[in-house]
Amino acid sequence: MSDPIIRVEGISKKYRLGEGKKKVDTFSERIKDALMYPINNFKKIKSLTKFSKEDDASVFWALKDINFEVNQGEVLGIIGHNGAGKSTLLKILSRITEPTEGRITIRGKVSSLLEVGTGFHPELTGRDNIYMNGTILGMRKWEIDKKFDEIVAFSGVEKHIDTPVKFYSSGMQVRLAFSVAAHLEPEILVIDEVLAVGDAEFQRKCLGKMEDVAGAGRTVLFVSHNMGAVEGLCKNGLLLSGGQVKFQSNVKDTIAYYRNLATIDNIDLVNRSDRKGGVDFKFEKVEFNEGNPVLTGKPLTVTIFFNARLDIRNLHVAMTICASFEDRLMVVDNSSQGAPLSVTAGKGKITIELEDLRLLPHKYEINLWAAQSKQVLDYVLGAASLNVQETDIYGTGITLNTKQHGYFASNRCKWEIVG
Repeated sequence: MSDPIIRVEGISKKYRLGEGKKKVDTFSERIKDALMYPINNFKKIKSLTKFSKEDDASVFWALKDINFEVNQGEVLGIIGHNGAGKSTLLKILSRITEPTEGRITIRGKVSSLLEVGTGFHPELTGRDNIYMNGTILGMRKWEIDKKFDEIVAFSGVEKHIDTPVKFYSSGMQVRLAFSVAAHLEPEILVIDEVLAVGDAEFQRKCLGKMEDVAGAGRTVLFVSHNMGAVEGLCKNGLLLSGGQVKFQSNVKDTIAYYRNLATIDNIDLVNRSDRKGGVDFKFEKVEFNEGNPVLTGKPLTVTIFFNARLDIRNLHVAMTICASFEDRLMVVDNSSQGAPLSVTAGKGKITIELEDLRLLPHKYEINLWAAQSKQVLDYVLGAASLNVQETDIYGTGITLNTKQHGYFASNRCKWEIVG
């Protein structure tokens, strides 16, 4: 049997978490803080990459002892909650950052699409960036010339190809970046969730192109929260949780394991590491008024417990109810409903009251998100599970289910035959 095209052996990556800004109250303290800022800032930056033998509270392990192999032509789906370590792993595989420990062996050219505009120079035109990216990947000019028209046509930015990329929308940047990455024929194609920025039609084109790439014997590593896309495209799956490999098998078994992992009741949010943010503001627990399960057509009160390290004004909180993972069915947020929130430092709770729960019987996932001035404070996927039980909502003796009736019960309708 031939050697794997990617071999990951004991990879770990740790970072030092930044410290919050020290609060100064007096005028003299502010003067001293301003004078000492350059020196203190230099020491802080230097400490971010300096580690002692024993970890302290500021050290965060994004990955811990990761081991796996990928064979040539394999399409591997990498899944897990936000903060599980997926993006960090892809950045290491793409040689954007180095691991703290372990070794990676890669045989072949790697083309990566990890963020909007990755590898693009904003001052250069789309045309110039295509040639620059191709050169970085080791392509010669005649090879890029051969693929140029196909790249531009696939991206759909023909009219803007000679416009500087800084004037592109995020969707245009993603389309061009993906087109370059997929058409320059790397041996290994690495794609992160960035495709979610594109519209539905372009996402279908991307998935079709990745199928073509895999069919040509090249290797694809695909990260996504869209389980349908992962299952349809990938043969094998790798589940990361808390920076470690939680499960690895064929894609169907991996997704099934993830579903079971994500639907555990009474989830402890205090110690969840697979989150974005959670420093100055952290969700800690979710409770429902009727306990769990709840009934279709009845009022529902959701109580969200939190802990804030400081006072926060104009807090934006959103609760997303999903059929599974990020298949969004409904988003409830205070800003769109004109309900401003401000919290004081310490522990507290937010209550959300739904007068009439129209969800049909199912086990739903609750995602929580908090931000201030567009800065994410905490974001947790699978923060709680909401079990909705069947009930005779219309009083007809007939109960509804998601298989036959969808996810929502309508209000009672007036039926009439005319003629």
